[in-house]
Amino acid sequence: MKRLLFVLLFIATAGMVQAQDLKTPALSPTCKIDQAFSTSSIELSYSRPSMRGRKIFGELVPYGKVWRTGANAATKIKFGEDIEIGGKPVKAGEYALYTIPGTWEWEVVLNKGTGNWGAYGYDSTGDVARIKVKAEQMKMPMQTFTMDFSNITLNSCDLFLGWEKTMIMIPIVSHNNERITAAIDKAINKPNIPYFQAANYYFESDGDLEKANMYCDKALEQNPKAYYMWLLKARIEAKLGHKDEAIAAATKSMEAAKGSAAEDEYMRNNLKLIDELNSKSSDTKMEHHHSGHSGSKKTSK
Repeated sequence: MKRLLFVLLFIATAGMVQAQDLKTPALSPTCKIDQAFSTSSIELSYSRPSMRGRKIFGELVPYGKVWRTGANAATKIKFGEDIEIGGKPVKAGEYALYTIPGTWEWEVVLNKGTGNWGAYGYDSTGDVARIKVKAEQMKMPMQTFTMDFSNITLNSCDLFLGWEKTMIMIPIVSHNNERITAAIDKAINKPNIPYFQAANYYFESDGDLEKANMYCDKALEQNPKAYYMWLLKARIEAKLGHKDEAIAAATKSMEAAKGSAAEDEYMRNNLKLIDELNSKSSDTKMEHHHSGHSGSKKTSK
């Protein structure tokens, strides 16, 4: 009897261990995104339900009611710096992201209730921002609920939400120019001067191009064989309208890139820039030629 009880106990214990080890696919798997943005990042955590033959908006997800924007726990979004979402200021920190779907327009809500399970426990007094965005129709259905960041610039991006045939875009902006400019001015006075980074920022942000050119020159003084710096120099000169200086810098970039792993890429980029400069110059000459002819008058006696 004791031996039989031991065997039965062993079988039961083994079954429990196997059950604990059993892992099945989640119907709404969790997704986490850590997107570098501006001078920090945006972190997003949400669950991704699929259609599975169901009608989504207007049925599974009712119109006009607060939706968890996914499945399971409330969708959470964390901003590493102060931003604006749809023109509304939002402080750095973590928030629950809720939506209220509509046929043609959605409301997007940022709320303090990050510990909520879905929309249960939602309290509008915890709202920190509420905006309206246009709902658009996609040509092809999206089987799995998807969120992602797109159209990323130095100070803006869009948060995309799509499911079934409906999509929305949530605009996010960081007013970082004044802060970055102040940081550059402070960093320029330190021993390890980031001349190249400062020049690149001013160029990409359409800022002070003269200052960008000066910082690029100083960076090249420290590293005259840096082909990527010469290409930046060429682009700055081109944007300033200095064709000859731009072509000279592009030529130096190609020379410096010879023998490197990036030789083909920099040959291609520099030649493209030179072709664009020459083409623009030819177009300008042609315009002057035509305007000269159209302005002349024929006289007869």
